[in-house]
Amino acid sequence: MAGRRKLQGTIRKADGCVECQSDERCYVRELSNVPEEAELSIGEARVAPGIVTAWHHLNIITERYVITSGTAQVEVGDEPPAGVSAGDVITIPPGVRQRITNSGDQDLTFLCICTPRFEWRYYQRLES
Repeated sequence: MAGRRKLQGTIRKADGCVECQSDERCYVRELSNVPEEAELSIGEARVAPGIVTAWHHLNIITERYVITSGTAQVEVGDEPPAGVSAGDVITIPPGVRQRITNSGDQDLTFLCICTPRFEWRYYQRLES
């Protein structure tokens, strides 16, 4: 088609992603979050044993947690806490409050897949 640019493959090396401590009481690495790919972003979160992340929600963004290691209790909206472990996927619709508790004795890690891509302007912390 005339005027359409052919997309090329891209490789983003995870070792170039810096882990940063977030205000939510966890650590996050942005694995893929660029304006050119506005439809999706991928982050990796790490929560230390015994830590409960802050209640928050994302406006306009659907978030999916893919648990890669550890065990947790996840709270989404008004649902009771649910136990999750490696391989489980949690879908959080836009505007729905959420938090996760590392209930194990090792770090909890999970991918955060956001559609559209995560932008801080859509993040809202719900506790002080």
